[in-house]
Amino acid sequence: MRRVALFFSSILVAALVTPPALFADKDKASDELKKLRAAEVVVKQAVSAPDKGIPRDLLEKAECVGVFPDVKKAAFIVGGEWGSGVFTCRAKDGKMGAPAFFKMGGPSVGWQFGGQEADLVLLIMNPEGVNKLLQDKFSIGGEASAAAGPVGRTAQAGTDLQLHAQILSWSRSRGLFAGVSLEGMVIKPDKSSTADLYGKEIDAKEILVNHSVAVPGSAKSFVDTTTHAARRS
Repeated sequence: MRRVALFFSSILVAALVTPPALFADKDKASDELKKLRAAEVVVKQAVSAPDKGIPRDLLEKAECVGVFPDVKKAAFIVGGEWGSGVFTCRAKDGKMGAPAFFKMGGPSVGWQFGGQEADLVLLIMNPEGVNKLLQDKFSIGGEASAAAGPVGRTAQAGTDLQLHAQILSWSRSRGLFAGVSLEGMVIKPDKSSTADLYGKEIDAKEILVNHSVAVPGSAKSFVDTTTHAARRS
């Protein structure tokens, strides 16, 4: 009986002396998992309603897919909080590869939601756009050409702007997708969140272009869902 008491006492002492940072790290990892799960839901909804979603043919043509779930309008005030999301890019076999986290922020001009949350989806359409994504930061409409994406299975990305844009963008609020202009938004790698996901610091290029790391188990469902949505015929 005494041994049992000593055993439970040692467990209690260990719990009391456990560094708070350890629990903080677990909380941060949980945040990344929640973001991946939320991004997966957005991707599923993007293709589940063909008349109101993102055209499948554009997903098939995309080199990378980026999802920023639950972004608030307040995140786009200059000097304010950044919205966060995740990108996955296509490997040589056509499947989407391991993801990396990014941040977004900037002025709110061009999309007003009255303070409500909205999901953002960005498709990187060509290698030039991918190169911009790998910079320390870039602005949409500045360093990278962008256009509001069309909606629906019968939508035609027919304008010169859409055909030649490096990035096409959509917002989703109240369950509906709509093309949105993100002119002036700044995107940059979220190195801290990416390090939390992989347990070490890894450059975004190594993940998204060189595909030098395997898809983490916690991100597999998101990557599989995105691969299915963007699969090429």
